[in-house]
Formats: sequence, C-alpha cells, structure tokens
Amino acid sequence: MSTVTDLLAANLHDVFGNRDPASRRAAIERIYTEDVVFTDPEGVTTGRDALEDKARALLDKVPPEFAFTEDGTRYAGPDNGALAWAFGPEGEPAVRGIDVITVREGRIAAVLTMFTA
Repeated sequence: MSTVTDLLAANLHDVFGNRDPASRRAAIERIYTEDVVFTDPEGVTTGRDALEDKARALLDKVPPEFAFTEDGTRYAGPDNGALAWAFGPEGEPAVRGIDVITVREGRIAAVLTMFTA
C-alpha cells in the first residue's frame, strides 16, 4: 500500500511528468482506482484510460524541456493530500498549480487540479 505522500509524487512525476507511454501506463494501473475522477478547469475526466489520454495530450502539446517540479511541501491526511507544483522550463515555470487527491484503499480515487489565478 502506498502512502498519501508517495501517491502525490507518483501522480505528478510518474504520470503527468512521464513522457514514456509504457511506464506512464504502468504507473496509472498502479496508483489510480479504475474509476478515478480527475477534475481541472477544463472539465471532469473519469477512468484510467481517460486520465492517460489527458496526460498524453498535455505532454504532446508542450516542448520537451517542460517538466513538473514540486513547488512546496507535500501535505497529507489519512485519505487526502495536496501538492503544489510548477510546470515549464527549469527555473521558468509557465504555470503553477496544486493537486488535491483523495485516496481509497491505497490508490488515488480523485484528483482535483487548480491553477494559480
């Protein structure tokens, strides 16, 4: 069973920051429930396949030097956690945000992503 802080990091780095399709898919299978719900300003995505499409689409539309970095402390409760992040070239983030996760039975069941205003 993964800890909430491990899942926060895996969501950011192993899925949304991972440009390798095979290892990204393996991470998705490992860390999310089958019915995971991902919500961001663009809408709601449900299920592992849809989440994989979301991550792939994001990475396909940005230059290769764009990367996710943790932008602060990981916060964790028993079944919830939050992690601020930055995305862009090293030292020059194009966007900042925060992911809030809900964990069920050791896997991420929901992700809420918010961007800085």
